[in-house]
Amino acid sequence: MGQTITLTAQDGHRLSAWRTGPDNARAGIVVIQEIFGVNHHIRNMCEKIAAQGYAVIAPALFDRTEPQAELGYTPEDVKQGIALRGRLDNHEVMLDVDAAAHALGSRTLGITGYCFGGTVAWWGATRSTRFAAASGWYGGGVAGTRTERPMCPVQLHFGEKDTGIPLTDVEAIRAAQPGIEVYVYQGAQHGFGCDERASFSAPDAALAHERTFSFFKQNLSK
Repeated sequence: MGQTITLTAQDGHRLSAWRTGPDNARAGIVVIQEIFGVNHHIRNMCEKIAAQGYAVIAPALFDRTEPQAELGYTPEDVKQGIALRGRLDNHEVMLDVDAAAHALGSRTLGITGYCFGGTVAWWGATRSTRFAAASGWYGGGVAGTRTERPMCPVQLHFGEKDTGIPLTDVEAIRAAQPGIEVYVYQGAQHGFGCDERASFSAPDAALAHERTFSFFKQNLSK
């Protein structure tokens, strides 16, 4: 089971993070939160990934504006999460991602994330040289930055019925980035990988996890 640790970003900002997985792991994964903070679901995702043999850190990106923010999935939580996300500076977000990567040491690293974190996982591939693979789940901001050049292999997952990410966005990503893996899950909604949301789809989540773990095994064992 994991524990909360403290990281220090390059600009001196101190933030909390969830750290789990074996100390002797050869590879590590940085896990990026949704707009709900490093909550119960994100910690569960960390434990699921750690069970595959990875050292894992999930940085609390909201600590920049509201330390210890941890939300659920009610309409009010969604409203608050959107507001907190809107107060973040994207450059500072990447400083905090880099702090998490640094804390994992010299291991070969991957990055994954969900919702807002799916976009940040994409940025981990395009705006950082720390990562050997990136897997983003339903990142709404990927389409808007789709022309950025990834510096590692990338895998993206989207729900067909995601009302916030239309299929036209997914097709635009495919057109701009023919070299990356893009999966669309038929009938799946936004947040299909979160078993604490009404939109959870167990079969689609299981398949996306299978693909993610296979992808990381292939790219982080080199």
